[in-house]
Amino acid sequence: MTTPPSNSAALLARRARVLAPTYQLFYEQPLQIVRAEGVWMYDQEGRRYLDAYNNVPVVGHCHPQVVEALTRQARMLNTHTRYLAEQPLQLAEELLATLLPEPGSVIFTCTGSEANDLAVRISKAVTGGSGFIITEFAYHGVTDVLAGMSPEDGGPLGPGVYTVAPPLGSEGAASFGVRVRECIERMQSQGVRLAAMLVDTIFSSEGVIAEPRGFLADAAREVHAAGGLFIADEVQPGFGRLGEAMWGFQRHGIVPDLITMGKPMGNGHPIAAVAGRAGVLAAFARGRRYFNTYGGNSVSCATALAVLQVIHNENLLENARRSGEYLRRGLLALAQRYPVIREIRGAGLFIGVELGANPASGLSGSAETRRIVNGLCRRGVLVGSTGRQGNVLKIRSPLTLEPQHADLLIEALDQTLITVDRVQGYGTATRIRCEKSSVLSAACARRLM
Repeated sequence: MTTPPSNSAALLARRARVLAPTYQLFYEQPLQIVRAEGVWMYDQEGRRYLDAYNNVPVVGHCHPQVVEALTRQARMLNTHTRYLAEQPLQLAEELLATLLPEPGSVIFTCTGSEANDLAVRISKAVTGGSGFIITEFAYHGVTDVLAGMSPEDGGPLGPGVYTVAPPLGSEGAASFGVRVRECIERMQSQGVRLAAMLVDTIFSSEGVIAEPRGFLADAAREVHAAGGLFIADEVQPGFGRLGEAMWGFQRHGIVPDLITMGKPMGNGHPIAAVAGRAGVLAAFARGRRYFNTYGGNSVSCATALAVLQVIHNENLLENARRSGEYLRRGLLALAQRYPVIREIRGAGLFIGVELGANPASGLSGSAETRRIVNGLCRRGVLVGSTGRQGNVLKIRSPLTLEPQHADLLIEALDQTLITVDRVQGYGTATRIRCEKSSVLSAACARRLM
């Protein structure tokens, strides 16, 4: 086998030949990442990038304890759950201890999409309903059913899928339960019976919404009053990311009927799960069976157990809380100096920074967000964007990010905000640096016109 060329142009050409155009790359100048460790990713030239975006390696890239558990089990046995084995039982027990104050059980899958798809099946079977409520710009997965529940992807809603506006702002959060009730009434008037409401508990694709605590409780009550199930999609906010608790729903004082989780469970290894009230899953099992050949396989369970051990042993919930608060303070300080920063939302190490139009760069909020995402990348910091308008910086690092790493992110963001790039399409035509003021002067702004 010949060694493939390492230069980006050659890789891009090969990629265009063999990968379908459904694939997309991050950043104006795509990165060739060859290794990673902790919060750092390294390109083919050895340059390191602070990973403040990837939530999947929740305990840090290539954590040695997780890698050791994976490889040790792979040398011994990898099989499915139709044989008696210790690992899936121990994993289920440890997960349930963090999830529910009452008896529950777990079904293992391989991906978050499989978990959400299964939760939809369970809801239909248990309630007899066919209607689902999601938020207007939600994302829940890639199966055919979930594509119809993921308007973020731009496709049509599936049959029986209804949307409510996300709980943005204090008024939006306060009236969220009322909007859910009105949606249920609309469904009923059209002869649709509610099966479930499916909610990402941090509203990741809607721009990251965490406050005020407890606002989901009214929505859950309305769903239950109508005979539906409440499904907490914890694929992104789960496993301690929000700092105060292991799961996003716990910030709202609710107990979901079903809880889904995804690849952070295995630090990137493909394992996921649906957990739920014992009665709900027992009712589903009375009518049908579900078996996923490699959901809950030996290697995946060993890997996920190691992830839970690292979260506990390294006190990563507390680190997410402490480092997240430190990062938010730095971002709030920048917001005092840069009016383009409209709002900072989130909890723990899941933060959204909403941006508005920037008169200095002449860019809309969404274009300014793209400019900053790419400017941070050039400065060695990786973040993403989210929100219906694409105008929210999405900061979602491994839970091992510490204050010194947050300082690097804040410094890079400061430098990117100071440096105003006039963007035409996706390219940079001119760059002007205002050295003496963190807020662009009127004279400097005029030079950009």
